[in-house]
Amino acid sequence: MNTRDDWLALLRVPGMQPDIYHRLLEVFGTPDRVFAARPADLGQLGLNTVLVHAILDAPIAALDQDRNWLQQPDHHLITFNDARYPELLKAISTPPPLLFVRGDPDFLQLPQLAMVGSRNPTPSGRKTAHEFARYLSSAGITITSGLARGIDAASHQGALQGIGGTVALVAHGLDIVYPAAHRHLAADIADNGAIVSEHPIGTRPLKAYFPRRNRIISGLSLGTLVVEAALNSGSLITAKHALEQDREVFAIPGSIHNPLARGCHRLIRQGAKLVETASDILEELSALLPTDLQTRAGQVEENTHAQTLDPDHQKLLKCLAYDPLPIDELVDRSGFAAPEVASMLLILELEGYVVSESGRYTRVG
Repeated sequence: MNTRDDWLALLRVPGMQPDIYHRLLEVFGTPDRVFAARPADLGQLGLNTVLVHAILDAPIAALDQDRNWLQQPDHHLITFNDARYPELLKAISTPPPLLFVRGDPDFLQLPQLAMVGSRNPTPSGRKTAHEFARYLSSAGITITSGLARGIDAASHQGALQGIGGTVALVAHGLDIVYPAAHRHLAADIADNGAIVSEHPIGTRPLKAYFPRRNRIISGLSLGTLVVEAALNSGSLITAKHALEQDREVFAIPGSIHNPLARGCHRLIRQGAKLVETASDILEELSALLPTDLQTRAGQVEENTHAQTLDPDHQKLLKCLAYDPLPIDELVDRSGFAAPEVASMLLILELEGYVVSESGRYTRVG
């Protein structure tokens, strides 16, 4: 086997886990030396007999899947000893020994912000995620998320509109796209960012892999932003990993009547930084960004402040709560005629200040 095959073979050993893989590297240095070790040497590391025999009987035949996948354009393998392996990710407690990458691996070296949240967000939450991601990507920050439905997808889509691009971490082999409905989104991400997995080709998306995946999302990033999350949301697992990795955690508050805001409110009570605008995040992260990105972030901020609404639109926006309201209630609150309110709501929606659903309007800006 060549060096790359040794790394792949050790990853495919049945029962192999990232912590065991790293323990073997610490003792033997490289995977080929692990395979050359005596059973007694492996046993002294506390490995059980089944795992020792599995290591000594390396699954060479299974490597064909990985080799065939790696022969295709824009498909990459980054080992832990590779210079392209992200330094931030190396710092977490159990970094993945290998990274499979579809797209441009250079995106893994860029300053990143993780954005996570509900798979079934409100229209307001989806819009907020999209706008935050677009704004931050325009400032040069790469948005990292998990390619799931809801907030993840909105974050990736918003980030693709800026220069920072986006990175998607998945919990399966890169020969498939999950969910399948995101096939086109995955292709766009591969063209303007990277899709990344710690799993070899052919790995199916098992439930147990998703919490493990979350440690990589936060581990690649300077901080994690939670947009909408219920109390039992997997997004809180990502936030927990970020705290353990000594990274920043941000949360967007919501209505006390919205169950998808409760996870964010809990994070804020536990010390996460409350953010109301994307510029709040830029301000917090500015000291961690390269000088050129600090300059660009300032330019994005100036351009944003230059965009203002006329007084009537500002008045209507102030009347609009962050809970859904029908037009007739806005007419009563604002004093404007119904046709005027309808016209202004259309403009506010086009400008991204409100979202509508079933005849009700919610403020998001």
